[in-house]
Amino acid sequence: MRARRLPLPAEPIEVDIRSVDGRGRGIGEVGGRRIRVPGALAGERLRVRYRRRRKREDEGEVVEVLAAAADRVAPRCPHFYGCGGCDWQHLDPDAGLRAKEAEVLAALAAAGVEPARVDPPIRGPRFGYRRKARLGVRFVPGKGGALVGFREKFGNRLAVLESCAVLHPAVGPRVGELRSLVDSLDARERIPQIELAAGDGGAVLVFRHLDPLGPADRERLRRFAAASGLGVALQPGGPESVTPLAGGLDLSYRLSEFGLELGFHPLDFVQVNAQVNAALVERAVEELRPAGRVLDLFAGVGNFTLAIASRGAAATGIEGDPRLVERARENARRNRIERAEFHAADLARPGALAPHVAGGVDRLLLDPPRTGAEEVLRSLPRPGPERIVYVSCHPGTLARDLGWLVGGLGYRLRAFALADMFPHTSHVESIATLERGAG
Repeated sequence: MRARRLPLPAEPIEVDIRSVDGRGRGIGEVGGRRIRVPGALAGERLRVRYRRRRKREDEGEVVEVLAAAADRVAPRCPHFYGCGGCDWQHLDPDAGLRAKEAEVLAALAAAGVEPARVDPPIRGPRFGYRRKARLGVRFVPGKGGALVGFREKFGNRLAVLESCAVLHPAVGPRVGELRSLVDSLDARERIPQIELAAGDGGAVLVFRHLDPLGPADRERLRRFAAASGLGVALQPGGPESVTPLAGGLDLSYRLSEFGLELGFHPLDFVQVNAQVNAALVERAVEELRPAGRVLDLFAGVGNFTLAIASRGAAATGIEGDPRLVERARENARRNRIERAEFHAADLARPGALAPHVAGGVDRLLLDPPRTGAEEVLRSLPRPGPERIVYVSCHPGTLARDLGWLVGGLGYRLRAFALADMFPHTSHVESIATLERGAG
């Protein structure tokens, strides 16, 4: 039986915000009930309109800021308060980075880990930085037709957007054009998403469609591609079904410090922020001081492996997706890197690492998904690599894994730095360097 929704008060209320959660929502209390308010900051007093009432807490939206926090800034995007794509555009960038850094350091401390050195955050552009994004598509006549973009801050509906300040400049200002394009298609109700992928030389939009597209729709998409300069591809099924309609699928980005150019497919995983990624690779290679045999786990298209090998080390990249392994091998050939090899292995499976560490490893780099690298780290031979660089996208699993390395294997956390990979969001990227035998 579906729970009955509580009625929403008609008039806005005044709320004192006491704290902020990890998603950038202010937390206050009204009449003994907790209320979460996106776009609020701790210490503020706001006029708030109720948007949703739940059994244990409520949600509201900012109507007016009555007393602002010192760190509040004006959001650049006019859609910020409704669109859920960003959490923190209203927060001073330095304050946001301090909050993220404090979050990770607190998680590490709870795991019994303290860095010997905390370095300044790795920074990059704060707008127009997203070269990879999955945009939702819905046809909603009641909201003017097609919607393209991110979900609203409340619920699962798509926000009504005309532009996006954080998407790659080839696409961000054209969200309104994309809406009109989808509106013009006969298949507009059968297109659930558009994937954006941008390289250094261009961008591709991959249209997922649930039914075959007719000749008229294909022609409309071709005309849009010609007018916008964007590549257009179609995806009727899984990732292997992607085919170009206008332009090709070949994208690439440069790691200039290493003289490398890496190719990737529009649906491949690559870091969303090109400049921060380049700086992160430079930092990782510097911290590793490549020597002897270096193992790169969760290697993707060779982002770190090839940079390491370009410095003269023998580098081995391990990746779970065979398609990415082949892409990494192509990138090695493309850049004439001979001291790199790539292998496919499911690193979450016990024993998967054993064949690749049998000959010993001098340095280890890992860039795991949000679930971390627990199985891999517990499979390391003793003694482990002299130095480990861990690139993380989740503070909780980073703390768990570093807790094991420090407390279980005797490593020392030599250095830590935040990487501002996803500005204005609650996503936290960081890099940690560990040394063996000093813990």
